[in-house]
Amino acid sequence: MPIAIDIAAQIPLLQGLDAETLTTVARLMSLRSYAAHELVLRKGDAADHLAFLISGKLQVVDLSEDGRETGIHFILPGVYFGELSVIDGQPRSASVKAMVTSEVAMLPSANARALIVNRPLIAERFLTHFAKIVRASSSHQTLLSIPNAYQRVFAQLQLFVRESHHGKVIEGMPKQHEIAIMVNTSRETVSRALHTLLKMNILEKRGTILVVNRPEQLKTAATMGLDEAMAANDLQQKAEKSSP
Repeated sequence: MPIAIDIAAQIPLLQGLDAETLTTVARLMSLRSYAAHELVLRKGDAADHLAFLISGKLQVVDLSEDGRETGIHFILPGVYFGELSVIDGQPRSASVKAMVTSEVAMLPSANARALIVNRPLIAERFLTHFAKIVRASSSHQTLLSIPNAYQRVFAQLQLFVRESHHGKVIEGMPKQHEIAIMVNTSRETVSRALHTLLKMNILEKRGTILVVNRPEQLKTAATMGLDEAMAANDLQQKAEKSSP
């Protein structure tokens, strides 16, 4: 069924369009619901729609030659996806699955392409979006090239760090098995890596967030490894104890 105009107006890509265009686009879109773990897009399928996540949480995933699933990134409400195949007409390059019950709005590919061509505002937003994709892809490939699994976990955690009134924190962190997929390791390895950082007081759990008490040590663990981070942590603890 078509989506409501007020829902379409809240989609970041469509904000700023004139009322007539927004009404037309909303009528062309259809709303679909997906259960947790259900595939929204399948790698290799034809590109028939540009998709927008209205509610829920999705993950872009790919399969290696040995059949192992690798998470690429998460999709949060307001974000659109499936745009590469919509533009070049090639099959989907990755799969997208629902992490929780999710609602997705679908705009037919032909209408999406017309919107890009005829609306400079939309075209500009697409270009900015693609620049972010290239940067994120480069960062993710660099992370996966790290041979040590613990170090990959530390590097991924560092990417989650944000500034807040608590200082540097990790909020809304994915579940351990989701991080494991993202860095191509086991959930047990992620659990042990987190436990180590908590034990070293590099991270501290406060309610639903993780406070990064020692951001430099986390950076060292991500870039140089755990042994170097432990050595740096020991030096800092000794300095703190000796200071008046």
